[in-house]
Amino acid sequence: MRIGIVCYPTFGGSGVLATELGKALAVKGHEVHFISYNQPARLDFFTENVFYHEVSILKYPLFEYAPYETALAGKIVDIAKIANLDVLHVHYAIPHASAALLAKMILAEEGLSLPVITTLHGTDITLVGREATYEPVVSWSINNSDAVTAVSESLRRDTLEHFHIRKPIQVITNFIDFSRFNKKPKEHFKKAISPNGEKILVHTSNFRKVKRVDDVIEVFCRVNQKMPCKLLMIGDGPERSHIEKMTRELACGDKVTFLGKQEAVEEILSVCDLFILPSETESFGLAALEAMACEVPVISSNAGGIPEVNIHGETGYLSNVGDVEDMAMNALKILESEETLLAFKNRALEQARKFDLDIIINDYIQLYAEVAGLKLPAAQ
Repeated sequence: MRIGIVCYPTFGGSGVLATELGKALAVKGHEVHFISYNQPARLDFFTENVFYHEVSILKYPLFEYAPYETALAGKIVDIAKIANLDVLHVHYAIPHASAALLAKMILAEEGLSLPVITTLHGTDITLVGREATYEPVVSWSINNSDAVTAVSESLRRDTLEHFHIRKPIQVITNFIDFSRFNKKPKEHFKKAISPNGEKILVHTSNFRKVKRVDDVIEVFCRVNQKMPCKLLMIGDGPERSHIEKMTRELACGDKVTFLGKQEAVEEILSVCDLFILPSETESFGLAALEAMACEVPVISSNAGGIPEVNIHGETGYLSNVGDVEDMAMNALKILESEETLLAFKNRALEQARKFDLDIIINDYIQLYAEVAGLKLPAAQ
C-alpha cells in the first residue's frame, strides 16, 4: 500500500509512535510518505520505502499566525496526487484531522478518493480539544474521518464522554519495538553510576507540569532516606530549571543527575531498577512501556491509560495522583529484596511483550486495507 502519515515531528508520544509505525510499515514493503513541517525526530535518512515531504509555511506580514492548517491541506493534496496514496493516517486531532478532511474534499472535487484515518493520542482530546474554540472542529473531524483509533481504552472513553461523537472508535494501543527496546549488557555503565551498588531510579518525560516531575524528586528523596539510591532524570522541558533548583535545595540533591534529551534511552533504562511516572494524566504511558521492555518495573499514578500498561502488584504499583508517600512506600516494596525486584522485572517484561510492534502493526494494516477497500495478500 501507499500510505501517507501526518504527524508532529517532535519527541512527543504521537510523533514517536507515528514515525516508528511508518518505519515498520516500510520494512514490510509498504510505501510510506511522511508529511510534516520538519523531519520527524526518529526518522532516519535513506530508509527504503520512506519519503519525507516538508510543509512550507508562507511568511507574510498580514498573518500574525502562519496558516499552517491551510498549508498542510495543500501539501496533502499535492502528495496524494503525486504518490497516488491509498490512505492517509493522521496523528493528533489538531490540526491534522481537519486539514486532512479539507484535502479530502478538494481531491473529491477532482474525482479522487483519499480515505482518512485519525488516531487520537491524548492531550489533543483531554486538554486542547476541550477548549471551546476547538471542540466543534475536533468533533466534526472525528465524525467525518473514515476511521478513528485511540491509543487506550481510557482515551476512547474520554473522547466519547466529552465530545459529540457518532463515529465508532477502535482501540489500537501504542507499541514497543523490541529490536530496539530491550535490556542491554551495560554493567560497566551501571557500576559508574552506582559504584557501591546503589539502586538506580529513573524518570523520562518532556518536563511539563502535567508530568508532575516535582513528585518524582519527592518520591526519590523518601526512598533515599531508607536505602542508598541514585536518580537519573532524562528529558527536557519548561519545568526543568525549576526542578533542578528544587533538587539543589534538598538533602538528596547530590544523588540526582539530569541527563537532558537522550537518543539511546534504552541503554540508560537497561541499568535502572525502577521507573517513576507520577503524571497527572497519561493517555497511555509509552515511557513506562519502554522501561518495562528493558525489564524495569514501574511506580506510577493511576491516571488515564497507565493502569492498562502498569499492572498493580505485578509489574509495579499504582497510586493516586500526588500521593508521593504511597509511591515511595511501593517503591521500597519492590526494592526491598533482590528476589522481589527480579520477580517484578520479569513480569514487567512479560507484560510489555503484549504490546510488541509485530502484533500491533497488523491491526493498523488491516484497518488501512479496510478503509481503502483493498484485499491483503494472505502473508499480511
